[in-house]
Amino acid sequence: MKYFLTIIAALAFASMAAAQDKVISLRECLEVGLRQNYDILIERNKQRISENNATAANAGMLPTVGLSAGYMGSADRTETVPVEGDRVVDAAAFDQTVDVGLSLNWTLFDGMRVRANYNKLRELQQKGELQTRLTIEDLVADLTAEYYNLIQQTLRLDNFRYAMALSRERLRIAEDRYQIGNFSRLDMLQARVDFNADSSKYMSQQEAVIASRIRINELMANKSLDEKCVAQDTVIRVNDALKWDVLQAQMLESNVSLLIADRNTAISQMELKAAKARNYPYLKLAAGYGYTLNRYGSGTTKTRGTLGPNAGLNLGFTIFDGNRRREQRNAKIEVENAQYTREQIELTLSADLATFWQAYLNNLEVVKLEQQNLITAKENYNIAMERYLLRELSGIDMREAQKSLLDAEERILTAEYNTKLCEISLMQISGNILDYLEE
Repeated sequence: MKYFLTIIAALAFASMAAAQDKVISLRECLEVGLRQNYDILIERNKQRISENNATAANAGMLPTVGLSAGYMGSADRTETVPVEGDRVVDAAAFDQTVDVGLSLNWTLFDGMRVRANYNKLRELQQKGELQTRLTIEDLVADLTAEYYNLIQQTLRLDNFRYAMALSRERLRIAEDRYQIGNFSRLDMLQARVDFNADSSKYMSQQEAVIASRIRINELMANKSLDEKCVAQDTVIRVNDALKWDVLQAQMLESNVSLLIADRNTAISQMELKAAKARNYPYLKLAAGYGYTLNRYGSGTTKTRGTLGPNAGLNLGFTIFDGNRRREQRNAKIEVENAQYTREQIELTLSADLATFWQAYLNNLEVVKLEQQNLITAKENYNIAMERYLLRELSGIDMREAQKSLLDAEERILTAEYNTKLCEISLMQISGNILDYLEE
């Protein structure tokens, strides 16, 4: 009896604690996760870097302009020996040069290498955006699955609580009947063993609920991982209206892994164009504007200054460098590999889509079947209880009827959750996982 009272007190405390937990919806979980999750924050920073890199200047399309100034002085001993006349020696000749100017260097043409580099940077920018989207979709899928896992574990906890209530009622009946001599001591002890076993299952299930709650807080990047929350939904809602043709078409059009593969193929093509640019000549412009002052320590000229612009063109062609053909061959191979990778990803996604689709259809049928089984199990339990009260049914048979009811509830709960996981996977593969943000 003392253990019985302890269990009752624990149940009452758990109910009071649950009443104080924060109620949170799936949409709220996702919104918090998208704001705080560290993987997303890191990926968004990487995206910003790719955006900063996608500039004409980084690709080499713009000229470089520089400002320079300098001073140079020299103290030389000069000796002049003319054909006729005396030798002249100047031991204190101090020459000075001061210059300042602007310079401009610009590659006007290099076989379209600069244009290819710029397009590559733009492709990398788009890839960065897709990588961020991929991270977001992964978080939405993980958080949605864990949200419904919390619902599953909470419902399972309710089932164990219900099992305890059934076992407690049976134990009460057995104890009352034993006191008046209608039941044997064996029946009462068996009822107590079953009640204790159900109580143990209930207490162990609380750990599963807490673990799911911690996982949700981790995905949302909450500072306090033990923050108490309960799901707003009390049932696992399954979307049974998915269509195979629609999912397949959306996968080919919107799956982010395929879109990233397309960007990788485009990047490889830009690298091939950049390698081929070395087959063409290059044209470079160099221009400037400056002032130069020379001071002479000897001779007939004391100072000389120049001021003005200067410009020049440099046309060249690399005839041989030993690496050009190798780089171009490798670049072609990289393009082929990128295309093969894209085809492989599409094949893998198609296989995953077909696998989850079959599992989705099968689980929908299992849910319907288990719903019928649950109705039958409840009716069977009610009949067994009536016969048990009339002493027409043994305690062991009563326990079997109770176990059949609990097993039916467990099977339908598992089938609903498995169906939901298949639904989440289908939504992610087809590129529709962000639709859960609208729920």
